Amino acid sequence: MKKPQHLLLVAIPLLPSAEAFLASSPSRSFARRAPIRMDTEGDAINQAARSTFEATLKLDKIDLDHLVGKPVGKPVGKHMVNPAIALEEAQSAHGMPWEDTIGKSEHEEPLLYMSFWDWQMDFMSESLTNLRPIEHCTTDSCVDFGLKVNEKKKARIVNHCYASDEYRKIRMTYYDAGDNTQVFNSVWYPDPSYNLPVLGIDLLAFNRKKYLAIVDFQPLHEEETDHAATFEHLLEPIKEKYDSLKGRMSSKFYDETQFFSKQMLFARFEDEDVVGDDLFPAFRSYVETHVDLLRSTEADTSLESQKVVLDRQKAYDTYSAERDPAAGLFASMFGKDWAEDFIFDFLFSLSDRKEGGFQIPPMPGGPPPGARKDGGGGNPYANGGAPKKSQKATVA
Repeated sequence: MKKPQHLLLVAIPLLPSAEAFLASSPSRSFARRAPIRMDTEGDAINQAARSTFEATLKLDKIDLDHLVGKPVGKPVGKHMVNPAIALEEAQSAHGMPWEDTIGKSEHEEPLLYMSFWDWQMDFMSESLTNLRPIEHCTTDSCVDFGLKVNEKKKARIVNHCYASDEYRKIRMTYYDAGDNTQVFNSVWYPDPSYNLPVLGIDLLAFNRKKYLAIVDFQPLHEEETDHAATFEHLLEPIKEKYDSLKGRMSSKFYDETQFFSKQMLFARFEDEDVVGDDLFPAFRSYVETHVDLLRSTEADTSLESQKVVLDRQKAYDTYSAERDPAAGLFASMFGKDWAEDFIFDFLFSLSDRKEGGFQIPPMPGGPPPGARKDGGGGNPYANGGAPKKSQKATVA
């Protein structure tokens, strides 16, 4: 069957149980579940509130279908969305999960974080209601962000995007450049009927020697009590288990008092064993806890409440898009225009672009990516730019 060309598959700020994970040889489950019915009639916002909500959004010049992601399989406005495909087909598009790297590797498992991708995909299939692939084609040009490859520099990026009854948007990204750079990034946006934090995940490895990681319930409001339910008390006992994940984020790109919780998992380390021993189980626990929190929270389908949540998600997207230090990496590997559209139209699709053009933040630790003489992979720590052990680093 011919693959759809514009499907963003069912998408670093920048960042249930599973079989035991081993850093040197991760265990992956490739067994896929029975197909889940796709909702080709509705979308990721409560239908009862849609008509009134649509009218209000028009006053703010916000397109609801732009905002929630268009369901695959029906025309939306002037866009003709590709035919619906089964969830299983969406999950395996672009050859996912990849088995080998596009670049060079000296490791038995060259795709360091693919087990995280596999586990999350299986968990979503098992745990979420009406999981379906969605398309986030937010511009007239309808750029395909599903897969981008730089054959010369041996780098590639794949992006999937899903929705469920519980989540407006779950995007997943994997960037592969061999041992030079490995990245897994995912953001879970709750349905606007749930005034809850965004789940953010960002895991990076450079030269298989330098590792950065962040996993957090990223609050929409400055005060935890302004959310529909408190959550930091749920995360604290998980974080307490892992001393290696108790680092502090640098303020170079982000203010950790905005859109970051006190229980954020943050780590900068050089021992790859931390990935399997600490990061993987902590990641699973945070994902499971986020879904449990949402399920235990009563939905508020009122127009006023959903508008507030979406306004805060929009503020989160705009804040993140303007500060994403991975912009330089994307621009170097895939071109500035593509990078700008990718950040503003896909990664943070509710964000507003500033007048005056796209400003690329510097990468942490030194020269822009791609500055290496060999041109490979876009490692932001190229040319000796790695931070010293005494320095703190931040993540994309």
